[in-house]
Amino acid sequence: MEVTGSTYLGDYVHGRIEGKGRYTLPTETKYNGTMKDGMFHGKGTLYFPNRSKYEGIWDCGISKEGKYTFADGLEFKDKKWHYCDGYDRRFYTEICSGLKPAGISQLTNLDPPRTIPQGCYDCGDGFYNTNTRVVTDYKLRFLRNAGVTTEEVAAALIQIALKLQ
Repeated sequence: MEVTGSTYLGDYVHGRIEGKGRYTLPTETKYNGTMKDGMFHGKGTLYFPNRSKYEGIWDCGISKEGKYTFADGLEFKDKKWHYCDGYDRRFYTEICSGLKPAGISQLTNLDPPRTIPQGCYDCGDGFYNTNTRVVTDYKLRFLRNAGVTTEEVAAALIQIALKLQ
């Protein structure tokens, strides 16, 4: 695990990860649940750095059923999804807590919105720096080098922002 940057605290059987435990990936995603032969197996929950989670039933590393909950508490539903459906454009936090008074607009689901470092763009899981072509998490820890796709998206966003000025 030292090679991959992962850590594991839990049960072993014959030197293999098996039983209850907590597995932490290098991205700080954590799995808390049961394992079999080094794979997620049985009940377990994945906790993501953005505070969302996926609770599931696993079979030899494959999720057979589960529930994804966003960081703000909104549960994803693949059927009868009514959030951001075109008719009701409120953020989930506005649905739960109500709308703000006139003149105090909520611009993102996160209120107040996070401060974006100069020269960077919020790309959903962190900040993209156009000068270094690196994506960091929101605590400014390295996530990945930007690929062509990230570059193209950033360029398109810059063009949109320039047109809005």
